[in-house]
Amino acid sequence: MAGAFGLKGCQKIRGPQIRNLLEAKDCILLDCDGVIWHGETAVTGAAKAVSSLIRRGKNVVFVTNNCTRPRESYVHKFYRLGFTDVTLEQIFSSSYCSALYLRDVVKVRGQVYVMGCDGLRVELEGAGVSCVEEADEPGATIYDCALAPDVKAVLVGHDDKLTFLKLAKASCYLRDPDCLFLATDNDPWHPLSGGRILPGSGSLTAALEVSSGRKATVIGKPSRFMFECISSQFSGVEPAKCLMIGDRLETDMLFGSNCGLDTMLTLTGVSQLEDAHEYRDGDLAANRGLVPDYVVDSIADFLTAFEEVDEQSD
Repeated sequence: MAGAFGLKGCQKIRGPQIRNLLEAKDCILLDCDGVIWHGETAVTGAAKAVSSLIRRGKNVVFVTNNCTRPRESYVHKFYRLGFTDVTLEQIFSSSYCSALYLRDVVKVRGQVYVMGCDGLRVELEGAGVSCVEEADEPGATIYDCALAPDVKAVLVGHDDKLTFLKLAKASCYLRDPDCLFLATDNDPWHPLSGGRILPGSGSLTAALEVSSGRKATVIGKPSRFMFECISSQFSGVEPAKCLMIGDRLETDMLFGSNCGLDTMLTLTGVSQLEDAHEYRDGDLAANRGLVPDYVVDSIADFLTAFEEVDEQSD
């Protein structure tokens, strides 16, 4: 599809071009933070744009590497921020996909040691995946703490209560070559207000990779598994008929490229147009997958295209 509008490489589109692109797509994949909201504030026009996509019969799904909350909590957030027609089935988080991977792909038999927030545990337990309970005595160290005997996987996600003991325990479990090493995602950091950043799951995974001497299998973007989850739950999903919309080149655009999807960068989040141009104009062929096919200032740009169609039908 990219060839119909120009060669792959950051094509800024608007109005009729957006309309033509969307008419050619059946499935719209949307990242959340930086695309439709910033924390607890919706991007201006995003809720109306999402509703318009759904009303026009598009299969809209949300793919997020945020593993801190279960999908039920996401439904409440969508509704709270004005996205009132989003359902549970449309939400694919890295925590939910990790639960499906453990339950349905590797069919884990035993417990999973989780370095992550409570929301990740809730998603795993909802899928019937057993998690190791943390019950250490105050002051316990790796020298004297208890280790569970039947840990078959270590799963790393965002953990705002990370301790050295957790890292040490995970390292011990991973000495068993049959113990799986998984990560919800490899996002290195997340932007906060005032120019501050929050270390992401990728930074914790990197620490454990060093201490264990092993590499983690990443479940979330840019891994293909999230798209396989979507394909398994929605019949007839064809890559050529899908559009991935995100704000981060290294995760969203690469995810779309890995899955054979057209990609669109919105400039309301982490990556900016000059970042995409740098990858496009660089010498490394490996970076081509980070270059978006299309660029818009905001998902709210869809509204102009929709309004033109609505005016023509009046």
